[in-house]
Amino acid sequence: MKRILLVLCLVFSILSLMSAQDQTKQETGSVWIIPIKGDIEPSISAFIRRAGQNALNKGAGTIIFEIDTFGGRVDTALQISSFIGSLKNIRTVAWVRSGPESMGVSWSAGALIALSCQDIVMSSGTSIGAAAPVTIGADGQMNPTGEKTVSAVRSQMAALAEKNKHPVLLALAMVDQDLEVWEVQVNGQTKLVSGVELEGLEKNNANKVVRLSQISAKGKLLSLTAGEAQKYGLALAIADTSDELVEKLGLSSEIVELVPTAADQVVSFLTSGAVQTLLILLGLVMLFLEINTPGFGIPGVVAIISFVTVFGLNALLGTVGSLELILFLVGVALLAIEIFILPGFGITGISGIVLIGLSLVFSRQDFTIPSLPWQWELFGRNVLFVSVGIVLAIAAIAVIALMGPRIRLFDRLTLKTKIEGTAGGPDPEHAGTSVMEAARVMSEAEENYGDLLGKRGKTITTLRPSGKAEFDGKPYVVEADGAFIEPHKVVEVIRVRGNRIIVRSV
Repeated sequence: MKRILLVLCLVFSILSLMSAQDQTKQETGSVWIIPIKGDIEPSISAFIRRAGQNALNKGAGTIIFEIDTFGGRVDTALQISSFIGSLKNIRTVAWVRSGPESMGVSWSAGALIALSCQDIVMSSGTSIGAAAPVTIGADGQMNPTGEKTVSAVRSQMAALAEKNKHPVLLALAMVDQDLEVWEVQVNGQTKLVSGVELEGLEKNNANKVVRLSQISAKGKLLSLTAGEAQKYGLALAIADTSDELVEKLGLSSEIVELVPTAADQVVSFLTSGAVQTLLILLGLVMLFLEINTPGFGIPGVVAIISFVTVFGLNALLGTVGSLELILFLVGVALLAIEIFILPGFGITGISGIVLIGLSLVFSRQDFTIPSLPWQWELFGRNVLFVSVGIVLAIAAIAVIALMGPRIRLFDRLTLKTKIEGTAGGPDPEHAGTSVMEAARVMSEAEENYGDLLGKRGKTITTLRPSGKAEFDGKPYVVEADGAFIEPHKVVEVIRVRGNRIIVRSV
């Protein structure tokens, strides 16, 4: 056990060290380019924090965040935005880059991250905007979220634009489809105004107002091309290559361009919803097999590896604390109590499953009790992933329980004693035999076991309710009458029905 845990700790340590390594030359005061590509997921947040801190430690003067994404999780985007905003004494630049392997967009969560940077630079043919949060419906289609979520994201977008001196109206129009934005000329001065502001200006006879263009129409979210973003003051410049970017920013330092390592890609894959669901399924099934087999074997090892992977990788992403681990351990303990001590399956076992499920849900998020609408949405999604894993695990356990006697691998988990008769008559297995033959089988069974009636012996195994007991130095398969009976307890045979020997504790 200690060796297994030691090996797992070493693996996660190596992953962390590999992820922190820089594959290029690093110089003090250099310009660092950190990519933010693909869906915005917690693994990207962890990579950005690690890479950003590494750049600070190396004395970087400018960090350029290369953004190429359709969006992703709101909580992760807010985490990245908060991290970028916390960087002090360093210049931050968002670069929406185009290229043969890029999508050339900074939409939704990507726009939120871009606004958190001091400057925005875009490549030709790229776009930015459409930042309204959405939900994925049961049919796979994207649907707008409630007003509370939109309001929260809108406020954050406006705050970031205001902090970094980006046009606030453009930021708001990317989230609020009811906002109209116009480019107008007021008394010879060009400015951006909302539809409401425009009406007020035009009503004032002292103003000479000329409508130049409508930037954002009512009922549509704002998205801007690179040229439009530069024209309206959102983008500082247009740059297609890293050298051109450095030149446009007025920098001369060497460029350090990072790429996610193999370890980052492994972490991203293993923390995806589908893989985590499979790990939960595997871990629960192996945990059930281990609890129901004597000693400690392969199922226990596989269960440990599965759950250490789930909690360990999520810990690297900063979403696992002591609460999750305590809930998980208490849940496992309750399941063990239900299986070994208490008869049947009641509140203890159900509580154990619920606690294990909650620990797995909490391990996928950085909050405990949802308070914001987008947190409730994320919580529901995590509950879905974990619930699917638990339901599939229960189904797999049921299949194992039914098919176990036919599979050699589960020989130690199942009782294969053949039942030749029952209290109600011959066993259905002998339906093809004659009545006389069935009666003979029953008679022989009763003749063999009838003399055990009233005898006392000791249990060899736990009776749940079936198990083994010893009478006169010979083992028999017996059945407890009522409550489970632990090993090495004195029992008395109270009934014999065919080859069913019913005992009770004395």
